[in-house]
Amino acid sequence: MNTMIFSILLILIGIFVGIISLYIVNYIKKKNENTKAENILDKAKKEAELLKRDTLLETKEEIHRLKLESEKELKEKKSEIKESEERLLQRENNMDRRDQTLQNREQMLEERENNLVSKQKEIQNEQVKMEELKRQQLELLEQISGYSKQEAKDLVLKRVEEMTSLEIASYIKEKESEAKLEADRNAKNMLINCMYKYAGDVASEQTVTVVDLPNDDMKGRLIGREGRNIRTIEAVTGVDLIIDDTPEAIVLSSFDPLRREIARVTIETLMKDGRIHPTRIEELYDKVSKDMNVKIREYGEAAVFELGLTKIDPELIEMIGKLHFRTSFGQNALQHSLEVAHLSGIMAAELGENEILAKRAGLLHDIGKAIDHEVEGSHIVIGGEIAKRFKENEIVINAIESHHGDIEATSIISEIVAIADTLSASRPGARNDSLENYVKRLKDLEEIGNTIDGVEKSFAVQAGREIRVIVKPEEIDDLGSYKVARDIKTRIENELQYPGTIKVTVIRETRALEEAK
Repeated sequence: MNTMIFSILLILIGIFVGIISLYIVNYIKKKNENTKAENILDKAKKEAELLKRDTLLETKEEIHRLKLESEKELKEKKSEIKESEERLLQRENNMDRRDQTLQNREQMLEERENNLVSKQKEIQNEQVKMEELKRQQLELLEQISGYSKQEAKDLVLKRVEEMTSLEIASYIKEKESEAKLEADRNAKNMLINCMYKYAGDVASEQTVTVVDLPNDDMKGRLIGREGRNIRTIEAVTGVDLIIDDTPEAIVLSSFDPLRREIARVTIETLMKDGRIHPTRIEELYDKVSKDMNVKIREYGEAAVFELGLTKIDPELIEMIGKLHFRTSFGQNALQHSLEVAHLSGIMAAELGENEILAKRAGLLHDIGKAIDHEVEGSHIVIGGEIAKRFKENEIVINAIESHHGDIEATSIISEIVAIADTLSASRPGARNDSLENYVKRLKDLEEIGNTIDGVEKSFAVQAGREIRVIVKPEEIDDLGSYKVARDIKTRIENELQYPGTIKVTVIRETRALEEAK
């Protein structure tokens, strides 16, 4: 029992000691925590005060820096304002000086004007006095000579005219020769330069085309049974087929190069195809004609591209392409137009004119030839109407209408195109006339020379590009020979049509013959 009580007492004492120990431990722990917290707060306060001092120091430094910058900027502004004031003051001084100078000049001009007016009045008075003196002297001379003023003037002029008529004629002749030599020299130099810069190939068009055959048996197939194939080819193409003894070749004859080209391509296609009969001939002809229209447009576009021209209507480009299949005295019309365009552009550049406009006028100068076989009228009239319809420049229209001298040229470019056209046509080998036209031109030239009074004999030489006239020396003097040459030149220009130029040479020769026996 006592043991049990003692055990309970021990337990209670242990519990009480444990509670007291726990309380003491908690109290010590809490006291340590409070001490630690106070240390932390003290440390934080110290750090806050240090941070505050550092911040105040940085703020004072920043304020001091900003103050220095503001003072510097203010000083710079004051310096700029001072410089501006000095410049304005200097400008005002300059303006004052200029104003003073202008006033001085104005005053000097007024003084000069007053002096001029007074001098002009003095001169007028002197002129009046001189006129009066001249009148008195003329009256005195008339009384002494017995002639009036007009009579004396007529007498002097008559004597001067008689004495100087031969000298005047010689002087005119000499000056004309000098002017012609100088003009010819300058013109030749310019033309040589232009021809040197542009030298196009000369290709003569013929009226026949030769088509090669793979063998002579093909001739029979082209002729067909009872000639139906050849009749169909000639009917649809409009060309004549000449089938002779020439081995492995036939000849297509037509004055229309376009028809000959279509017929050539059609026949060559027929030979490759192998099926040669009237229906197939008509089918291929239609196909080749359509392809040829595309080719015509390609020719036109190539010409326009070569010259660097723009803004040309597609229909006009097609007309330009048709010129490839037109000829003039054997010369391809499109090649001729391109050559004229290039030469016109070069000459326009030499003279300081519009080079592109000159090329355009040169290309279109013969555009009427593209449809002159379809429309009534000369190619000049037709070309002018085409240019007007497509709203070309007035200079281009005038160049088209005046390049053969039908109307007057109104611009330098029109004159240039006419010169380039003549130059292109007169190049050796560029054109060829038929023998009949050639003989007729020689005959007409000699007839014109022989019908002039005082002409003994005329000779057309150098393929009709020169006429030499021998005059009678007893009827025509040296000065008269120039008049004969001018009269022949005028008649040739008015009565004949010819490519290029014709030189007129008048020869006057006196021979004294004696025979010693």
